[in-house]
Amino acid sequence: MHLIVIYVAGLLFGLGISISGMGNPAKVLNFFDVAGVWDPSLAFVMGGALIVTFIGYRLVFRIPQPMFEPAFHLPTSRVIDARLIGGSAVFGLGWGLSGFCPGGVLPMISTGDGSVLIFSGALIAGMFLARWMMGVIAKRNTPAATPAE
Repeated sequence: MHLIVIYVAGLLFGLGISISGMGNPAKVLNFFDVAGVWDPSLAFVMGGALIVTFIGYRLVFRIPQPMFEPAFHLPTSRVIDARLIGGSAVFGLGWGLSGFCPGGVLPMISTGDGSVLIFSGALIAGMFLARWMMGVIAKRNTPAATPAE
């Protein structure tokens, strides 16, 4: 049952991306082109998503626990640090330069479009690079063990 719910949620997301046209990078890039051929439809899609999310959270948090988990998993950190700002900047730059949002490109992989596949490959490579960099930084910030005296 758990996998069916995941499948249905993914299918619903993919349909929403396809119907809204957000899988088309030109449509997304036109949203960012405020001095040219500006297309405000992305703002309406985001606004609709915010409304649905707001209502959904209000309804979901009325139940004591999720159906397939013992508890809700919510972020606990409210820290705005360099890692959060840097990640947000890289996300925004990638989205603005390519026209693809990582979530929005997933339903488009099945088209076999070369630009979608290149973006997806770059996304995966970037995820591995970020994980590797976090490991390097963690090792650098860990104090070296001192020999016993």
